[in-house]
Amino acid sequence: MTSRAIHHDIQVKRAISPVSESGTTALVSQIIDTSGYDSIEFIIATGSIADADATFTVLVEDGDNSALSDNAAVADDFLVGTEAEAAFTFADDNEVRKIGYKGSKRYVRLTITPVNNASAAVICAVAVLSHPNNAPVVQDAA
Repeated sequence: MTSRAIHHDIQVKRAISPVSESGTTALVSQIIDTSGYDSIEFIIATGSIADADATFTVLVEDGDNSALSDNAAVADDFLVGTEAEAAFTFADDNEVRKIGYKGSKRYVRLTITPVNNASAAVICAVAVLSHPNNAPVVQDAA
């Protein structure tokens, strides 16, 4: 019988630590190094979103410099799903969104930008790297 488990085929990285954002400061993820993996998926989770008219846009950027000094917005052709589908509003308490990247650049990051957010919005994001060049994958501590 073939195992359906993905445990040894993925690496999970912290992108945006859980935060309660009470303003319009952009939440910029860690820079994710995709070396050794053929795909990455960002998972965004919301908790309570208190403001009654807040919206949150999503941007994925990539580049070849480890500090992303060469960052550029990812063209739609290199995204799996759309940034609009990953975006959310005040009405999306306790929901999950996702957006994938299939481009060729080594480094990728996610930015979530609040608009009209004057109250607490609980948000976090993780990056799931998959399709490893070498398996089984041992989870990094970082």
